[in-house]
Amino acid sequence: MTTLTVDFDARVGDVPDDRLRRLRVLNAVFGVVHLISGTAMIVLGDTSFELPTSTFALDGPPGTPLADGTIDSVLGVPLAVGTAAFAYLSALFHLVIASPVGFGSYSSELRRGRNRWRWVEYSLSATLMIVLIALITGITDVAALIAIGFANVSMILFGWIMEMVNTPDGSTWWTPFWFGCIAGIGPWLAIVAYLVINVNRDGAEGPPTFVYGIIVTIFLLFNCFALNQWLQYREVGRWSDYVFGEVVYVVLSLVAKSALAWQIFANTLIPPE
Repeated sequence: MTTLTVDFDARVGDVPDDRLRRLRVLNAVFGVVHLISGTAMIVLGDTSFELPTSTFALDGPPGTPLADGTIDSVLGVPLAVGTAAFAYLSALFHLVIASPVGFGSYSSELRRGRNRWRWVEYSLSATLMIVLIALITGITDVAALIAIGFANVSMILFGWIMEMVNTPDGSTWWTPFWFGCIAGIGPWLAIVAYLVINVNRDGAEGPPTFVYGIIVTIFLLFNCFALNQWLQYREVGRWSDYVFGEVVYVVLSLVAKSALAWQIFANTLIPPE
């Protein structure tokens, strides 16, 4: 039986102070950009526009005619607030990392070939993103939204484990990566299955075109995060430098969140004249 030995103090090599300073500036700048983007959602968007959530109550024993049940509304999710929230979460983490409070920890993490700050932030912001995408495709059931959210959190935490048990310049244990891929595909399967089933109903018109654009765009961007980690641990080209992969993560985060936020804004949050 193979024993996995983890050296949590393993270093991927010293990161020069000037590179860390540049990363600090990058985080500060991107934090401000996220902050401005989130504020724009609130100021310019239609804050009265809400997406419903619901529960399904059985009116009799399962499998009987009385079990058709009723759908009850629970609460509305203000879409402008939701889109602003994941931008604000990113802004918060970027700015804390760049501040005297978090920069020392961030530097130490990078020198060990990991960044737990990233995974905590993603577990919150990326999960909020996938739940909002589920909502705009018509998945309103509270239980389904909770399951989708926690499946996404599981994917992110597998990414955390991947970095904790491996260093880019050592032998790689790939199990957390592949388990993360399995967990991550679950929410997208739920979204696509829901769309296909509903579109094929008699008389169904299907969602607006922009919804398909959001699904394709964000699905591809989400997969770029996984690709970035795969390239890091395969040490492909410039990804053999862990810090280069860190920069890619930062840029991908801004691109993905901006793409979702502004696609939603352009199609649903422009206040009526």
